[in-house]
Amino acid sequence: MFDKLTSNQRLLVAVGLSFVFFIGYTTIFPPKPVSSENNATKQTSSASVGVKEKTVVVADPSAKLDNTLTTGAKEGLVTVKSADFILTLDTLGRISSNILLEKKYDKAEGQHAELIDANSVKPLLVRFADSALNDEATKVPYTANVSSIILDEKPQTIVLTQQLSKLTVTKTFTFYKDGHYDMKVGLSNEARYYLDLGQRPKIETKMMTVAGAMVYYGEGKTTIFQDGDVEGRSTFTDVHLISAFDQYFANILYGFDKNLNVLVDRDTNGDARTYIDAPKEMILHGYSGPKTFATLKSIDPVLVNAIEYGWFTFASRPLFAVLAWLNSIFGNWGWAIIGLTALVRFVLYPLTHKGMVSMQKIKQISPKIKELQTKYKGDPQRMNAAVMEMYKKHGANPLGGCLPMLLQIPVFFAMYRVFLNAPELQGAPWILWVQDLSRMDHLFILPLLMGATMYYQQKITPSNFTDPLQEKVFKFLPVIFTFFFVTFPAGLVLYWFVNNLFSIAQQFLVNKQFAAAEAIVAKSELEKKDD
Repeated sequence: MFDKLTSNQRLLVAVGLSFVFFIGYTTIFPPKPVSSENNATKQTSSASVGVKEKTVVVADPSAKLDNTLTTGAKEGLVTVKSADFILTLDTLGRISSNILLEKKYDKAEGQHAELIDANSVKPLLVRFADSALNDEATKVPYTANVSSIILDEKPQTIVLTQQLSKLTVTKTFTFYKDGHYDMKVGLSNEARYYLDLGQRPKIETKMMTVAGAMVYYGEGKTTIFQDGDVEGRSTFTDVHLISAFDQYFANILYGFDKNLNVLVDRDTNGDARTYIDAPKEMILHGYSGPKTFATLKSIDPVLVNAIEYGWFTFASRPLFAVLAWLNSIFGNWGWAIIGLTALVRFVLYPLTHKGMVSMQKIKQISPKIKELQTKYKGDPQRMNAAVMEMYKKHGANPLGGCLPMLLQIPVFFAMYRVFLNAPELQGAPWILWVQDLSRMDHLFILPLLMGATMYYQQKITPSNFTDPLQEKVFKFLPVIFTFFFVTFPAGLVLYWFVNNLFSIAQQFLVNKQFAAAEAIVAKSELEKKDD
């Protein structure tokens, strides 16, 4: 069947099938995250990674992870309350709980989102290299200067103290209402210890989203360790931030001295354990909450590097920036999506118009192409040369008709990653029945509208199929696409639906122009015959 297709038809079918295959395959087998253009390959040895690959003294390679501290529930020591969250520090000096109060982050069951997983390593655990000292530290509770604080416009300070036999550990926190904090850790005597980042939140992770640990270091390099895929110990220097993250949320530490070693190790499940080889005294900063761009940027611009969209980050990040700008104008993410669609169509208009015109020209000369195919049926090489000459003569590009679809696919993938990973779109309404653009349309109205407009667009788009079966197969693409779009975020379906409307309008104008031109030519030929 496919050997009878023109090159244009083959490419159209290939693009459609590739699109379907990509969505189906990556839904079943989510791709491993890759570093962006400047990212480094994940290191699995004990060699340090740093600026200009500088080798430094590696943190004690024999240090073993104490997984007994990952699930241990300890008594709450200090409660930190704000309008948006309730955070708890426990008697081991860890962040043992961080409950988000905003309704849009609630779980499907209606429970508030909890950023600290009960069965994972908790943030800010101090672990000593000396096993005897470490054993003592797990038994001696911290004390605090206050039992609770309430955050408003002014930051609040908490001091935790742990009195051990050989030294005293002091942790001084200053908490802010936006979820970030300053922290100073100090020991009264020298002792080697490690400060844990903690493991990622485990609230809700959809397919095709990345979850695990991230290290942002050096000159804009990022390495991501996906859950279940950590192979060994990696060490980094000149680190700007470390993050334990899931789809929408993260626990982040940042503001390190560039000479500190940050280690990423494998736990018993193959997940990342990220921790700092800490000095006697250390000042750093932290954040625990949603990966909201505006919030992270207002705290410290370096934090926006904790926002990632998987392997398509390089395209999704600037696209989200434009979408956020449009939202600031319209005040609604749904209308911002429509505005973005219009903007993309405007930028791509010259190319999409050229592609549509090319399809019309191919339709016009298709009878002549068939004559050439019949004439040179026994000589494929000569037939192809004649056909290409015909295309050239009439200014028709056999690949031009694919441009509208080809140009939209990268934008679609970038938007797909944005809608899967941007917390801003959680609970973001558009109109009427669409009250959460990050979730599927539960009434299936948008997917059905998308499928209908795709079918109509296909109907008014010129084609030159020679086999009725080929045409029937091609007409099934809207049905296939509708099937896949049913479970996609409503915002993404809205984008593709509006994009179809623009395509229909543009195709209608091109068809009308060619119809008018053909009428003029027909009238001229008729007048010549009358003369």
